[in-house]
Amino acid sequence: MQDFIFYLKEGWEHIISFNALDHLLFILALSAIYLVKNWRQVLVLVTAFTIGHSLTLALSVYNVIKINDSWVEFLIPCTILATAVFNVLLKNYTAKSLRLNYFLALFFGLIHGLGYANTIRFMLAKDQTIGWSLFSFNVGLELGQIVVVAVILILSYIIVDTLKFHRKWWIWVLSTVAFCIALKMSIERWPV
Repeated sequence: MQDFIFYLKEGWEHIISFNALDHLLFILALSAIYLVKNWRQVLVLVTAFTIGHSLTLALSVYNVIKINDSWVEFLIPCTILATAVFNVLLKNYTAKSLRLNYFLALFFGLIHGLGYANTIRFMLAKDQTIGWSLFSFNVGLELGQIVVVAVILILSYIIVDTLKFHRKWWIWVLSTVAFCIALKMSIERWPV
């Protein structure tokens, strides 16, 4: 049980900390186009992200996938840039037009999972299996993402539904904030 709590806390802090700014920005960009009434879709979306994240996390811990860390750290803000651009270019917000988002969440989760692989590899004891550790880490990750999404959806409810701020402008504001910070990150992380 001690291992479960340890890795759950690691997963939680992987999202809920200032050091997790890239993940927070990705969740912001991913959730920006949804309203409170779409909460189920957003939960499926962040779960798709978690699945992609845990898949490459496990594969890279077992050395099945090995990608240079500097490229992974550069690609993570690129996923935020792509998601923010997708949000701005989107013409309408019907369930059909948002289907691509599930694929993006899963695919970009694969990239984000590579970013944490080295850290978790060093935390695992030699005799420890990854299954339980990865499961508890992902529970913490998912809980953290749900909290972040809940905050974003509550803000969207207040700003779009209550204050009647135009939805497209709200999406553009959130996406622009995510885009600008991610652009700075990607420039700073350019692989040499």
